Amino acid sequence: MSPAVFGAALWLAAAGIFAAAPPAAAATGNCPGDLVRTLPLPGAEVRVYKSRTQVCAVNVALNPGERRHLAVSVQPRGGVPVGDAGQFTRYAGPVTVGAISRCVYVRGSVAAGSVESGWILC
Repeated sequence: MSPAVFGAALWLAAAGIFAAAPPAAAATGNCPGDLVRTLPLPGAEVRVYKSRTQVCAVNVALNPGERRHLAVSVQPRGGVPVGDAGQFTRYAGPVTVGAISRCVYVRGSVAAGSVESGWILC
């Protein structure tokens, strides 16, 4: 193999490694922190993550592939809700808010139903 062909093959292999998302990041919807709450929905679930300074939520379809309406929002106490909604095949979100010493209210919905957390993580 010539050095030019070897270099091109090495470059393509390295690009493939860095282009693919790690499985853990795909499962969390790129939310930082630890999973602290799961809110069940028909065919989906809202996952709530907390880091030291942030709360993040993602609405994950349990059977990805079919396009369906998914929505998720997080509202810090005393603040405005931040959300994401639309026709998705895998997940809605992530949505992140600053939540140092603040309660949050998480909402999620799928075409067949909705769920609310109430004030949590106080």
